Amino acid sequence: MTDVQLAPPRAARGYPRIVVPPPGPRARAIVDRDAAWTSTSYIKEYPLVVARGDGAMIEDVDGNRFLDFMAGIAVTSTGHAHPQVVAAVQDAAARFLHICGSDFYYEGMAAICERLARLAPGSSKKRVFLSNSGTEAVDGAIKLARHATRRSAIVAFKGAFHGRTYGGMSLTSSKARQHAGFGPLLPEIYHVPFGYCYRCDFGKTYPSCGLFCVASIEQDLFARQVDPHDVAAIFVEPVQGEGGYVVPPPDYLPALRALCDRHGILLVADEIQCGIGRTGRMFACEHAGVEPDILLTAKGLASGMPLGAIIARESIMRWETGAHGSTFGGNPVCCAAALATLDVVEGGLMANAGAMGDRLLAGLRSRAERHPAIGDIRGLGLMVGMELVADRATRAPAPSLVHALVQRAFANGLLLLAAGRSTLRLAPPLVVDATDIDTGLAIIDECLTALA
Repeated sequence: MTDVQLAPPRAARGYPRIVVPPPGPRARAIVDRDAAWTSTSYIKEYPLVVARGDGAMIEDVDGNRFLDFMAGIAVTSTGHAHPQVVAAVQDAAARFLHICGSDFYYEGMAAICERLARLAPGSSKKRVFLSNSGTEAVDGAIKLARHATRRSAIVAFKGAFHGRTYGGMSLTSSKARQHAGFGPLLPEIYHVPFGYCYRCDFGKTYPSCGLFCVASIEQDLFARQVDPHDVAAIFVEPVQGEGGYVVPPPDYLPALRALCDRHGILLVADEIQCGIGRTGRMFACEHAGVEPDILLTAKGLASGMPLGAIIARESIMRWETGAHGSTFGGNPVCCAAALATLDVVEGGLMANAGAMGDRLLAGLRSRAERHPAIGDIRGLGLMVGMELVADRATRAPAPSLVHALVQRAFANGLLLLAAGRSTLRLAPPLVVDATDIDTGLAIIDECLTALA
């Protein structure tokens, strides 16, 4: 364990600082080179060309310094180049880079698997499989769920994002373009409405709805489309990420847990984006007191080094030797980074995420009083969504406004990303302090005022 290491006072940090309107000349040259040689599938949200990072600061190749409120899509949990994580990576790399954990042994792999198994919610003994990424963990979990239950159907949610491999993409229901031209996808995948109270698919209001979104799974899906005894698993993000940083009602996950238990269905919690301290708990499903049968993590697990994990009840992870494997999953350098990351997160960053998340939510809510474009504010810890609308009465989405806000904030030294139809996602590194939060809020405020 270690004490939390936050960034130094802002006066000493010198960020955000724009010395040349981005992209500057060096950045433009790299952008042009990238455009000439890389796959056309890359999104490229804005022309940020990174030279280095430190804590909650990113500096580009032209010397501009940005306050980071997106953390490489919720990945750099301990901030950029955390000294404890960097030291662990350097030490591991100096010893050996690879040996393949599917076939041989090394202490780091055993240690991170034990650590994750002990950290996972619930009292049952767990086992862990290590992958290279979140979407690989999703694919592995589909295999594991079908193997363990000898059932084939999978239920996922509208708005969900589970990755872009064929398994992950088949569960994903975030944007049509993520599926376009790639069919046929995996068979026997069923999508149902998520517990998105601000935009309820059924036009109901919580709590008087009685969690109709969960009840409808039995009343509609199981009654009309698929027998529950053919369903292997329900995959759910405890907080939807790409779908709009949507936090479901507090009794939503317990209701899903009860539904799964009634029908012998496995509950799979995709915590790839919301796990590893981001919500103020190690895993987001802990807020609801729910133990999933399988839990998936990646993104923030190793502070940017590529590592994902399937954490499952021992009674479920009993597939045969050779049934699943990975050449690079559980790479020794990545395992070292993950162990150091967990030390730092447990040593204070998880608590900091809760405190700074409360500050961020309060600051956004106070600004909603003077910005009618703010329709909804929601979040847990440092996973916060601010949904913008064209009209509060109709709740009509305002995607162009979100896009304009992200671009304007970038020009003013704040790194943001959108999510869902018209939500601003706020996922800074867990090292941010009160000054960082207040600075980010001020820039968002200024941008909204200018765009109004």
